[in-house]
Amino acid sequence: MFDTHIHTKFSTDSDMKIEKALNDAKRKGLSLIITDHMDLKFPKKGLFCFDEKKYFEEYSKYKGNNLLIGIEIGMKEDCETESRKLINDNCFDYVIGSIHLIDDQDLYYGEYYSGKTKKQAYDKYFKTMFDCVRMYDFIDSMGHIDYISRYAKFDDKEIYYNEHANLIDSIFNVIIERDQCIELNTRRLSDKTAVKGMIPIYKRFRELGGRYITIGSDAHNVDAIGMNFKVGLEIADMCNLKIVYFKNRKREYEKY
Repeated sequence: MFDTHIHTKFSTDSDMKIEKALNDAKRKGLSLIITDHMDLKFPKKGLFCFDEKKYFEEYSKYKGNNLLIGIEIGMKEDCETESRKLINDNCFDYVIGSIHLIDDQDLYYGEYYSGKTKKQAYDKYFKTMFDCVRMYDFIDSMGHIDYISRYAKFDDKEIYYNEHANLIDSIFNVIIERDQCIELNTRRLSDKTAVKGMIPIYKRFRELGGRYITIGSDAHNVDAIGMNFKVGLEIADMCNLKIVYFKNRKREYEKY
């Protein structure tokens, strides 16, 4: 099956070489979709953007049954037009839409959380996600709904569905109406507390009519490729969700 969320040297936060990624994936019995970061209008100039022509020039020779070429778009309200043009002008196999910034504040750092309660910080995160999902109708899958839980500066970082039910339902309803996917990001699934928190969210996606998810490790190095996929498969089965990947922007069904 495909690990559909992989970052290589074209991403600011990775130096993974594609040859090493392919060798490791082969050893693990996996195929890959490369999805390097494109966060247009990132507040620090020159970061998290790459030359898409060079990207295709360098990686097209590797494209085949075991490697596809995608992208992870950082969804922001002020660069929807540029992002849409980027996708329309290039032959990506797969497009992830993710939230990394809120009001030009990087969720990785503490500035966003300063002066906010957890409820305030997380509600604004989901409100921004809702606004962006409505705009970015050209993505294939919404990335890592739990991204904020990686970096939040609170003692308890987990998302609890009941605390944000209306906002999460609103996000899911938009995605389901368009027959898009959400991603099951496996990066945090070695943490039993994270798994416990995520299951109700994915069950709710199914209850509202969602059927399909993509699964990706969000690997930035070879050791992380395919990480926690066994847990991801168990969650998908528990929530009655079908795992898919995308080739030429068309949904394909995983066999596992």
